Amino acid sequence: MAASIRPNRITGVLAPVLTPFDRQLVPDSKRFVAFSRVLTSLDIGLAPFGTTSEGNSLTVKEKLDLLDALVGAGIDMGRVMPGTGACALPDTVELTRRATKLGCGGVLMLPPFYYKGVSDDGLFRSYSEVIQRVGDKNLRVYLYHFPRQSGVPLSLALIERLLKAYPGTVVGIKDSSGEFSNMEAMIRAFPGFDIFTGTEALMLNLLRLGGAGCISANANVNGAAMVELFRKWRDADAEGLQEALTAFRVATQDFPLIPLLKTLVARASGDQSWRATRPPLLDLSIDAEDMAAKRLGKAGFPV
Repeated sequence: MAASIRPNRITGVLAPVLTPFDRQLVPDSKRFVAFSRVLTSLDIGLAPFGTTSEGNSLTVKEKLDLLDALVGAGIDMGRVMPGTGACALPDTVELTRRATKLGCGGVLMLPPFYYKGVSDDGLFRSYSEVIQRVGDKNLRVYLYHFPRQSGVPLSLALIERLLKAYPGTVVGIKDSSGEFSNMEAMIRAFPGFDIFTGTEALMLNLLRLGGAGCISANANVNGAAMVELFRKWRDADAEGLQEALTAFRVATQDFPLIPLLKTLVARASGDQSWRATRPPLLDLSIDAEDMAAKRLGKAGFPV
């Protein structure tokens, strides 16, 4: 089954946009907008407030302010899919309602992730409450399946139930499980359901089955190469493009990802303030930076 065009739906490559902080560790909206402009100029969509964005280290107000900054800068919000899932139901509702009113093409929604071992009934109730309280026909929900990080997996049975209850509202998923078999099962079971892989290493295989694209941390620094594969996945050199993407991911996988990506942006831009992370994360050490630079250089990506 070939990848299909989904009218008025987000497809392609999206970056969980890195969040720049000032010296007081306050989000810097001007640098956030400037970096978002760079990404969108490369045809990379924006998925702010995801895992790589340190989204769960940001307050609701901080997220709303950053969304407002994107709107004020004239960013095409139809290509923006902010993370709105939170542990507290009212927080998820507030973020989701604002994102939808601002014209975001969709929202990426983690399940409430503090309590573990919750039932599908509980998760269905959570998503259902958000959708009903937002009450907006323009709402498009993309589920966020990241069991290793959240500890709360989203089963196929739950997805089926949500699709039946909210057709046209629950429209897709980011699968960060790294398990291609799960993505394949969803494609087979739910025609028209937009599936994004959370790792570019599986991007070509997913596109060949009809997947919607890729939402990857590395799109912050290697997104142009991902966009090239998305555009050329049917071409004869697609395998080579995929191999290069995988090589980049392998070269970075042994390092703390968010500090590493911020360091790479700092090196590329010359703006050393990009290195700052919020606790409990730590900025990348000099030794780790040197080792990462060597590995990326050997993989064909001098930094």
